[in-house]
Amino acid sequence: MIATLRGRLLLKRPDHLIVECAGVGYHVNVPVSLLSSISDEDRDVFLFVHTHIREDAFQLYGFQSDEEKRVFIALISVTGIGPKIAMSILSTFQPAELQRALDNEDIALLCRIPGLGKKTAQRLILELREKLPKAEEKTDAAFNDTLSALINLGYKKAEALDALERASKAGHHTIESLIKEALKHLTRQ
Repeated sequence: MIATLRGRLLLKRPDHLIVECAGVGYHVNVPVSLLSSISDEDRDVFLFVHTHIREDAFQLYGFQSDEEKRVFIALISVTGIGPKIAMSILSTFQPAELQRALDNEDIALLCRIPGLGKKTAQRLILELREKLPKAEEKTDAAFNDTLSALINLGYKKAEALDALERASKAGHHTIESLIKEALKHLTRQ
């Protein structure tokens, strides 16, 4: 099974990339969020990959992070959710946003995803609630302290969590750097 790909980006299309590795071009389906973060063709890329094998197809699905890949695998384990709808979900929501929608049992928000109806959204909430960690479950003390500080400054918990997760992904891990980076995101909104 292919787990990661590192190679040269040959082609960028609305729903996939062609990545050349050792002379072989791989067709990799990717979420829209990944496409928007890649600026141009003919440069090196690194993707976490899920290899999906069916009777009639061998498909690769690429992600920016291992967390996105883990969420994708959890999504396709839900009855009625295939790779196409899972990619649509990840194109609509970041993993943390999806987790908040699941935690809040926000069926209306989930039904905005193309191809996802009310019954499937309910099944998604029921089956994934226990598979994915809660959005609030961060074990990092600096993260939790910074979250508390931002809430005490008057920011809503959901906004503060989103800003902190972005800051954390950007490599900020001390309270000071997390606050500075999170405030940059919060003041842009």
